[in-house]
Amino acid sequence: MTELFSLEAESQTQILTRSLLELERAPAAADHLEICMRAAHSLKGAARLVGITPAVGIAHVMEDCFVGAQRGAIMLDSERIDLLLEGVELLHQTAAPPSGTTADALQAAADGFTSRLTLLLANAPVVAEAPTADAADPARPDAADPMRPDAPAPVAVGRAEASAAAKVVEARRVLRVTAENFDRLLSLAGESLVESRHLKPVLGSLQRLRRLHQNGAAMLERLREPLSRAAAERHVWTALEELRSWLADCGAELSSRLEVLEGIDSRSTDLARRLYDEALACRMRPFGDGTTGFAKMVRGVSRSLGKDARLEITGEATPVDRDLLETLEAPLAHLLRNAVDHGIEPPSDRIAAGKSKEGTIRLEAGHSAGTLRIVVEDDGAGIDPERLRAAIVALNLAQPPVAEALTDAELLEFLFLPGFTMKTTVTEISGRGVGLDAVRSVIKQVQGAIRVTTRLGQGTRFELRLPLTLSVLRTLLAEIGGEAYAFPLAQIMRTLKLPRQAIERLEGKPHIRADGRLISLVNATQVLGGQAAPAEPNIVSIVLIADADMAYGLVVDRFLGERETVVQPLDPRLGTVADIMAAGVMEDGTPVLIVDVADLMRSVEKVAAAGLVDVPPDSASAAESRPSKRILVVDDSLTVRELERKLLEHAGYAVATAVDGMEGWNMVRAARFDLAITDVDMPRLDGIELVRLIKQHPELGTLPVMIVSYKDDEMDRERGLDAGADYYLPKAGFDGNTLLRAVRDLIGEPVA
Repeated sequence: MTELFSLEAESQTQILTRSLLELERAPAAADHLEICMRAAHSLKGAARLVGITPAVGIAHVMEDCFVGAQRGAIMLDSERIDLLLEGVELLHQTAAPPSGTTADALQAAADGFTSRLTLLLANAPVVAEAPTADAADPARPDAADPMRPDAPAPVAVGRAEASAAAKVVEARRVLRVTAENFDRLLSLAGESLVESRHLKPVLGSLQRLRRLHQNGAAMLERLREPLSRAAAERHVWTALEELRSWLADCGAELSSRLEVLEGIDSRSTDLARRLYDEALACRMRPFGDGTTGFAKMVRGVSRSLGKDARLEITGEATPVDRDLLETLEAPLAHLLRNAVDHGIEPPSDRIAAGKSKEGTIRLEAGHSAGTLRIVVEDDGAGIDPERLRAAIVALNLAQPPVAEALTDAELLEFLFLPGFTMKTTVTEISGRGVGLDAVRSVIKQVQGAIRVTTRLGQGTRFELRLPLTLSVLRTLLAEIGGEAYAFPLAQIMRTLKLPRQAIERLEGKPHIRADGRLISLVNATQVLGGQAAPAEPNIVSIVLIADADMAYGLVVDRFLGERETVVQPLDPRLGTVADIMAAGVMEDGTPVLIVDVADLMRSVEKVAAAGLVDVPPDSASAAESRPSKRILVVDDSLTVRELERKLLEHAGYAVATAVDGMEGWNMVRAARFDLAITDVDMPRLDGIELVRLIKQHPELGTLPVMIVSYKDDEMDRERGLDAGADYYLPKAGFDGNTLLRAVRDLIGEPVA
């Protein structure tokens, strides 16, 4: 019974909070007064039934206040609304007491509240003084109220309320199930859905068997005519007719069994789908369940800042995963506080700008393209890009020339950096620069993304894209190295299929142009492993992934389509698996790994930084080509790097480039090369030291190294050769043929 009261209190306090905030704007709104009075009355009866005395007293005095307001005897001004909202919070606490709260403390808080509210009502005529009128007033549901000092004996009323409450309890039976048990139930429902689809391939094979049987019967029929003309012996005809009859019986039985099996498949799939949908629906909660305190919070924050703002919530009925809803509570609360603090202007500024005195903050939830879409938007001043640019420079996050070149979208990304704030003073609400960074971190943890847009003088908009549930993800399936991988749709930018001619080479590394920018390509097998499979002829399949300021194109073998994938946590004994967040099962029962896109981005950045990016060949070239010998060119001059790269690639060698000695050192340790060509004078690590590190390394010591340098005196040559260089070529006498002859002397022809 106490648990039932807790459920009812949660529902009724939500109603009270919402209606009280509306009454603050329209104190005489009859519909909201009626709603509040009914909610308080229902809570009072339920609390009396379960014996929670503090809640009975709070609800009773609140009900008297609402009835007085209905009759015009009391005006619900801001002071009374504040106190009534405090009473709503106390009602919630009596239903679900905070940890460590005693019954005496709750009773004392309730007594203090009722005394203060009674004092506010003291100067106005209260309905409690006219019991006769109450009894005659059909709008008053508790004319015979046992809590009133002049009410008749409560025995009969108590029985009636107990009977009514018993009916409510019977209608709203609640069974307690632990989250772990329910998660297992949902997992089993998902597995049953997958298992039900295993009949599909069996049906397909039986259909093929029936076609083969029909072909065999047709061939037998074609044999009858020549045999009849040949006047075959009687025993041959007898055997032939028996075979024909046997085939006909087999065909009929096969067709009959196929019809039965198709019916079983249809019913089992439908049943498994309905079971899974119902189990999943039990995990979902309306979006409004997670927003109950937001309107009150916005009101409190705006009043503490001397502003006037209200919250509008749409899409409250949108179903959201219960775990996701709990996770989103803190990020959404922060975005709403930010909207009041940073977005909404003071009333005088709004009036001067031609706006209404009261600012509006909109919180909207809905489903879009298989994802949950949540928008937090205000009609405030917006974000001034020049102020933001100045703050970026002041915090030494970018030099002035770089900051001037940033687009508005790039500027807004700085808002999510740790420690970034546009406030000059620290308050209880803002100024520490930890808010939006924490918001983005939480959104990433649930495989979502956040985007901000703004219009100066008109407001700011934050849009969140999230999975509908944490137990089932809408994913893109892609084949990588012969294995299937699932990418959460909410975490990828888009997918592309481009002709190979669209790939550009910049310093020997593949890039494409998409969304107005140059994006580096990385072969997915270089990150996730596996043997790169030949791609479609002249076509490259690409998954675009992005972080705050970086974007990469991940080249996959092919796309397998979109699927709803049931998330199966990895066995804890495996520990943390790089680039993988969980596992799933495809419709045919094949296991699939679900990619952790945030972790994958870090792995891709390492590969790109090492200069190892490449794309797989198409099927035609893969069949004809043999692996070329790999050469690493290390030079801080772009011109020299590109000249040497083009010469070597034209001769048939595979070439990677590094911009200085340190990058070159990282690259030779990360991948296999047949030759390294390096300059001498470079930042971070010069060529002589790079040669020395390579030759002293236990595994790289046999790697041939060539020095190509402007320095041509004997001392420099000796320094290079003493460090271990196998060839010293001065740039002064440099030409393409000389370089190629030296390379062939060291490692031979391009193809082994």
